[in-house]
Amino acid sequence: MEVYECIRSRRTVRQYKPDPVPESVIMKILRAGRWAPSSSNSQPWNFVVVTNADTIAKLAEVATQGAFIAQAPLVIAILMSPGAPRPQLDAGRALQQMELVAWDEGLGTCFVGVRAEEQQVGVKEVLGIPPDFHLITLMPYGYRTGLPSGRPSVPRKPMEEIAHRERFGNPYVSG
Repeated sequence: MEVYECIRSRRTVRQYKPDPVPESVIMKILRAGRWAPSSSNSQPWNFVVVTNADTIAKLAEVATQGAFIAQAPLVIAILMSPGAPRPQLDAGRALQQMELVAWDEGLGTCFVGVRAEEQQVGVKEVLGIPPDFHLITLMPYGYRTGLPSGRPSVPRKPMEEIAHRERFGNPYVSG
């Protein structure tokens, strides 16, 4: 799939087929994250790959906003090393690349926030993550159960509302 088409067609997916994700696809997703740009090329990411159904069920119990992850055959925890200069920015760059590669492989995913302190502690305990690492998110992955054919694009704001030419307030419109 062309990169632009992959970006335009990607959707958030919360329902997954139970089929396991092949190791070759998992490695492709991880490589995409590994090749992401980072602040000062710090490469602060760590990825914890989880395929054990019992462990995934425990994560779903702890990350209450993402209880749907219990049905996913794969979860990847995105972590940033202690002292990472811009952990949220660098994580976002890595996980977006991972999402796009997964989409191209027929998988769906959904960013699962782990905001509350007790959730952070709980996930770190389940996965053996050192306390000083930044736990950014859990990303469940699985083959999509299917999207309706002919589904319209998700509405977006008009370009002239979000892009400005030379100075804020001057709408960017193609001439």
